Amino acid sequence: MGARLNIVLGAALVICALTLINSQYQARRLFIELERAQTLSKQYEVEWTQLKLDQSTFGKHARIETVANQELGMVHVTPDRTQYLTAEVVK
Repeated sequence: MGARLNIVLGAALVICALTLINSQYQARRLFIELERAQTLSKQYEVEWTQLKLDQSTFGKHARIETVANQELGMVHVTPDRTQYLTAEVVK
């Protein structure tokens, strides 16, 4: 009876040890996954901040006007260049 009890307790000990090893492995794997997700989140936050800064820079009136003048060759509208069209009323 004593030998049989020792074998059962030994098997239970081995099963508990394997379960503990598996739990530690899963915990490490999940911790590494969490660290990767946090790092990615920080990168996205930095990128979002940069995009907001770019949007505020590119959306300024002076920059838009400069690009329109230099790259697109646009100029301000003057009254002498304005053409007015009138609609004729047909009776």
